[in-house]
Amino acid sequence: MNKFSLRQIVIPLITLAIIGFMYFGPIIRTAFENIIIAIIIIIANYIEYKGKPFSALGFKRENFNAKNLLVHAPLVALGLFIFYVIAVVPGIEMLTGVPIDYSSMSQLEGNLEVTIVWLLIVWATAGFGEEIIFRGYLMQQFIKFFGDSKLSLAINILLICSFFGYMHMQQGITGQLVVMIIGALLSIIFYLRKYDLWFLIMIHGFFNTLGILSFYFGLA
Repeated sequence: MNKFSLRQIVIPLITLAIIGFMYFGPIIRTAFENIIIAIIIIIANYIEYKGKPFSALGFKRENFNAKNLLVHAPLVALGLFIFYVIAVVPGIEMLTGVPIDYSSMSQLEGNLEVTIVWLLIVWATAGFGEEIIFRGYLMQQFIKFFGDSKLSLAINILLICSFFGYMHMQQGITGQLVVMIIGALLSIIFYLRKYDLWFLIMIHGFFNTLGILSFYFGLA
């Protein structure tokens, strides 16, 4: 059984409490909430891992290369997006009988300036922010304490992706379930890629880019 120092136990508990307060506390949520939480996580990891906060999240230097980030990741994102469009969304909409609420995205159609702003925001808050929070930190902390056996990994993915889906409540119940499934697939990819967070950030960013462009061109 792994032994943990007091710092390795207390720092994650404090960080989880801060994350919970940021998401559910009596403060106004902003578009940059995930960035703030990601910065808090990096600081927490700096303390926990004695000045080496990034490798524990999955930022490995050997994985930061053009082929990995600009060829493999976009191809995986494209495959995931096609699966999302032709299978996940229709399947969940059929199950719930409720379409995903995309009303907040209607402003993007034909509006290049707004679309560019949205692209920048989603790359920062979803691509980097959400992946640092949900895969880089929460998933890795669970693995630190409970390992990554098949049972542990299944519980890990179920808990974290349920939370991930819940945080997308603006898309309605169908959207939450869809996000939960996509989050689970991202988590499985994270595991198969040996916790390469660079790869997950690029997949998430390119996936969201395809979605935003589909709204811009009126395809969604």
